[in-house]
Amino acid sequence: MFPKELMKYKPEYLAKGKRSEVYVIKVDNKLYAVKVKKEGIGAKNTVKNEAKFLKILNKYNIGPKFKNKGKNYIMYEFVKGEFFVGWIKNKTRKNIVKIIKNILLQCRIMDKLKINKKEFHKPIKHIIIYKNKPVMIDFERCYYSGKPKNVTQFCQFLLLMNKIKPEAIEILKEYKENESDSNFNKIVKLI
Repeated sequence: MFPKELMKYKPEYLAKGKRSEVYVIKVDNKLYAVKVKKEGIGAKNTVKNEAKFLKILNKYNIGPKFKNKGKNYIMYEFVKGEFFVGWIKNKTRKNIVKIIKNILLQCRIMDKLKINKKEFHKPIKHIIIYKNKPVMIDFERCYYSGKPKNVTQFCQFLLLMNKIKPEAIEILKEYKENESDSNFNKIVKLI
């Protein structure tokens, strides 16, 4: 149920997922996404979890800018753009490489922070290209991990899309064993 305290902003329905619905509101001439947890969903603390990780990752320019949260919702800057998978279909190789490198860099930062985003093996609706920059969304399932898999999962997705050279498989194994900057740079060179 959409939060009563935000009804005055005349929410517009945008989309729904497994655990939430997303609306867009305008506050002081700025657009915000309001992600509302669906009632009766078993997943606990998804709003609190997403707010926590979004605040942390915003410090590294990852994710949409966090605004606030309530009992059953989180609010952040609305990112208008195109999903990554659709976006790459009609772009030049140079543009695609630039965006992929940026996404990998964000994945690397999360790996270093020991934050696992999840869902990166198939990030169909988790990366939006906005003003020629990738913005990751949907951090409700993030968690701390001794062995985060953001870089490796995203590269597995790139392999399926033929956007990274097959030699990456061996280097990804090395990276998995030793998440060093040099191993990461070897991966980036294969884009």
